[in-house]
Amino acid sequence: MSNETTETKELQKPVKKEEIWTTEEKGKIKSEYGCEMLVENGSLQDVSSPEYPTDAYIITYTLDDQVKYDLTRGTKTKLFDMYYDKFKGGLRDIQYGKGTISPKVWGHRTKQAGKKKRRKG
Repeated sequence: MSNETTETKELQKPVKKEEIWTTEEKGKIKSEYGCEMLVENGSLQDVSSPEYPTDAYIITYTLDDQVKYDLTRGTKTKLFDMYYDKFKGGLRDIQYGKGTISPKVWGHRTKQAGKKKRRKG
């Protein structure tokens, strides 16, 4: 019997999270508010991960009587404006994220090491 429960757990597919922001709205976030969405509609563990920049904020809001979490970069004022425009009274909290990566190196890719040039001497 215990084999059946482990098999059914393995067969379960991860639940696809619904997208709350439309593609059009996501495109306007950067230009209109100067913000960047890192995690949309994630769990509290998703948005509390240390693999994000230190300047990201955890946004807590309610939609259809369910608590939702986003991880977003931007100034607190701009984030408030963005979420208030979208959800009106649904915005609950804006807190610092748990990220540990410096914003200067966030998304930075290192260059491939090439051949060293020899000096003619």
